[in-house]
Amino acid sequence: MIFKKDNFLFGTLLGLFAPGIGFLLYKFVKFKEFSLKDMFQYLKENPNLISVFISVSLLANAVLFTLYINSRKDQTAKGIFMITLVYALVAMAFKYF
Repeated sequence: MIFKKDNFLFGTLLGLFAPGIGFLLYKFVKFKEFSLKDMFQYLKENPNLISVFISVSLLANAVLFTLYINSRKDQTAKGIFMITLVYALVAMAFKYF
């Protein structure tokens, strides 16, 4: 099963892909009337929303991180956490620069 792996690289890959899934879920819940192309155009016109999308997308990483910490898979959790920090820095850069 996927939750039994304890590998830093695996955690890094999970941390990279989970926010994409979180982004899509948020898009389909909050902005369901937009197509994906229209959504990216809307984000281009409203760059302040990019940090909101990134922050909400990172909730997917928070869920994974919690699951792996609770199951004592620390190496995988470290990979997820490292990528979460990178995403958070990007979100802050969009917000403040």
